Amino acid sequence: MIISISIQNNDKIKPMKKIIYVSAFSLFMICFISCDLDETQEVVTKNNLVWADEFDQDGAPNPENWSFDIGDGTEQGIPGWGNNELQYYTGRPENAKVENGVLVITARQETFQGNNYTSARLTTRGLFEKEYGRFEARIKVPFGQGYWPAFWLLGVPRTINVDGEEVLEEWPAVGEIDIMEYLGDEPTTVFGTLHGPGFSGAESISKDFNLENDRFDSNFHVFGIEWSPNRVNYYVDDVLYHSLTPEDVDEETDGEGEWVFNNRPFYIILNVAIGGNLPGNPTSETIFPQSMVVDYVRVYE
Repeated sequence: MIISISIQNNDKIKPMKKIIYVSAFSLFMICFISCDLDETQEVVTKNNLVWADEFDQDGAPNPENWSFDIGDGTEQGIPGWGNNELQYYTGRPENAKVENGVLVITARQETFQGNNYTSARLTTRGLFEKEYGRFEARIKVPFGQGYWPAFWLLGVPRTINVDGEEVLEEWPAVGEIDIMEYLGDEPTTVFGTLHGPGFSGAESISKDFNLENDRFDSNFHVFGIEWSPNRVNYYVDDVLYHSLTPEDVDEETDGEGEWVFNNRPFYIILNVAIGGNLPGNPTSETIFPQSMVVDYVRVYE
């Protein structure tokens, strides 16, 4: 996460945490101006707050809201977390803590449990799971080759019968909604992605958002989705830049993809990965430690 971020100098300004409601007409105009003409996009406005973490209490993340995924993926049966990632996730305050009104997830270059990097991955699984709504977070990310922070959702697995045995569904059958992913060596670009049966991993459906006259590692930005049974809209700072429907999935996958975003709740994940298939590994110029700083996470319906 290049350019070490000082927690005492994180550009956090509490008064900016006000909730801003944008009229449907304003959002329509933004979409009309900024969205591709070949996309039929529908703006939805959801403003009834049903869950939030404002990170106002210093110390460990609120255990009523968050738990930690621990390890390098080996114990979960996916070494390198399925992507050849290099970090070992911990629950230590060195890797995740709340301080000065923000959540700070810090990746470090250090030898730990046989790995050369540590970081943290927080999840609301079993604590807060929801089907549909607006999920958003105000985040500032690190900079540098190898950093891969993300704000995303995974579907809650259900028990299914396979050859007479009761087992839990696995990815990508559960679905994945990546609200924000960012590669540390591309500081003006983020992307939003859907994964599901028939369109996962390298075959997922994704779109970039490119920032003009600013960088995602320099200032906070709000990343969100508005999710209804048959549509997922992607936003950066209330600009609608991506919209996906079952028809889009059908078209993109030649009828092979399955829309699994209308039959289960999803839970939230915040993490900073290091290295792996997508960002590539850190170089000698990558600066450690660095942090993803999260001002708030909010969910509306």
